[in-house]
Amino acid sequence: MKGNFVYFRRPAMAALLLVASCVATAADLRDVVVERNEDRYHLRSETWFNASAEELYRVLTNYDLFVKFTSAFVESRNLEPGADGRPRFYTRMEGCVLLFCKSFERHGHLLLQPMREIVAIVDPNKSDFKYSRESWRLVPEGEGTLLIYNFDMVPSFWVPPVIGPYYIKRTLREGGVDAVDRIEALAQGREPKR
Repeated sequence: MKGNFVYFRRPAMAALLLVASCVATAADLRDVVVERNEDRYHLRSETWFNASAEELYRVLTNYDLFVKFTSAFVESRNLEPGADGRPRFYTRMEGCVLLFCKSFERHGHLLLQPMREIVAIVDPNKSDFKYSRESWRLVPEGEGTLLIYNFDMVPSFWVPPVIGPYYIKRTLREGGVDAVDRIEALAQGREPKR
């Protein structure tokens, strides 16, 4: 009887250690705040990733990968640098508020501080936003990296009153929550799960 207990205990212990190691290495979304002030929306999040700043920087500056972050991105790519040499990007997102569905385009450029900060600024003349600025700040922490993300935007499209702002806030929050594990997988060189 004792021999059987030892026989079953070792595989159970191995399974427990495997589960514990998976939990320890998963991205940890520590905080997400979405606010609205008139037409301006702001999202701020802090997430710890089991990836280096270099690995995250590589993923977050490659707009060709953004379609793998969340299903909201239906098209994304890096564009040729502008005349000023700054990297440029394009994204197209789709979303619906009740029966009102819209496709949103963003054309912009990046300001880069390698391995420390990425800032994406949208050109309002070529985008569906009057204003849009995103920043990803990468802070080494322990065996991984703390990513502090800020996103401010003012849409140039009509938002249905009352229910529209609620849906935009909910979409921003849920999209961020869904994306963290996919971003971490890409940073670790794995294909993210859908």
